[in-house]
Amino acid sequence: MRTVFFLVQKEFLQIFRNKTMLPMLLVMPVFQTLLLSFAANYEIKNLALAVVDHDRSPASRQLVNKFSASGYFQIKTAPQSARLADEAMAMDRVDLILEIPAHFDRDLVRENRASLSLTANAINATKAGLGMGYAQNIIRDFNAGFAQNNPSLFAAALPDAESAGQSAGKTQAVSLQTTYSNWYNPHLDYKTFMVPGILGEIVALIICFLTALNIVRERELGTIEQLNVTPVQKWQFILGKLLPFWLLSLLMMTVGLTVGKLVFDIPMLGNLGLVFGYTAAFTPCMLGLGFLISNFADSQQQAMFTAWFFLLIFILMCGLFTPVESMPQWAQWLNSINPVKYFVEFMRLVLLKGAQFAYIRQNFFTVLTYAVVVNGLAVWTYRKRV
Repeated sequence: MRTVFFLVQKEFLQIFRNKTMLPMLLVMPVFQTLLLSFAANYEIKNLALAVVDHDRSPASRQLVNKFSASGYFQIKTAPQSARLADEAMAMDRVDLILEIPAHFDRDLVRENRASLSLTANAINATKAGLGMGYAQNIIRDFNAGFAQNNPSLFAAALPDAESAGQSAGKTQAVSLQTTYSNWYNPHLDYKTFMVPGILGEIVALIICFLTALNIVRERELGTIEQLNVTPVQKWQFILGKLLPFWLLSLLMMTVGLTVGKLVFDIPMLGNLGLVFGYTAAFTPCMLGLGFLISNFADSQQQAMFTAWFFLLIFILMCGLFTPVESMPQWAQWLNSINPVKYFVEFMRLVLLKGAQFAYIRQNFFTVLTYAVVVNGLAVWTYRKRV
């Protein structure tokens, strides 16, 4: 272990002398957490809405005002015809078209119902789906408000209801009350959901990149040859290389959790000791992967592109942006070898739900097995050559 200690000391000296590595380890996590937490958000606002109002009645103006006051829509244009609105959507100036037909107010008063036309630009399916959902909620609120403000229009339905109640005898009516509660994220704040996952993704990404690039850089400079001719064993060399980044990953997690709490007020319901213990078990997965990539890479550019190939797949399939359960079955099977998926899942379970070790035991031992296998492959494939 004395040999490993001197190798670790050498690695720390190299890290502190490197003008780009320390900012990547300490500054980048802070900026990435801040930027991604605000930018990676499925909440859509300021949707451009074109209103084609053929009725121009008090009811139609009230409906348009509801759209404008919701905060989700901006009335960009009010064309005279549906053709002009379609042209505006074709030129990507509007996202949705609301067409109010003639006699909209009259149909509401006389028949207690009226038709509307909603058209969405579905090139961006997520944006179109959310926009249509917002619009339908606004129309539903408009219907409820219109019925409440005009009770006489709907009084005709009351005698039938009363007679039905009388024919059923004197049985007391059952009153249903529905209570809605949002557990683990009461205010439905999207940052509460995203920040724990982003922390796991950032630690995995930076550690894997730096490990792969650091070893290949030494090979390009020729300094690794000086170690290859020494009696240092392979496991000692790899352990000496990985231990500094393992310790720095814990520091990165500390910085990330501090930013998450101070800036975003992320609830930390679980045991922070469990968070750091799991991070200590997870980090060797990415360290071993980075070392394994460096064993087959001849240049930093090659190592970077190879690492990015795997990390891009890991990040997109880890459940950070798309639920794993929504993926095809074959993708879920493939995702079982994705270490980032386990880390993102763990962070949300412990920080947001307060899960104990008993609930994440399988996750923990899966990651531990992954670390042993990947680092074993890294040691086996490393060749001491000059």
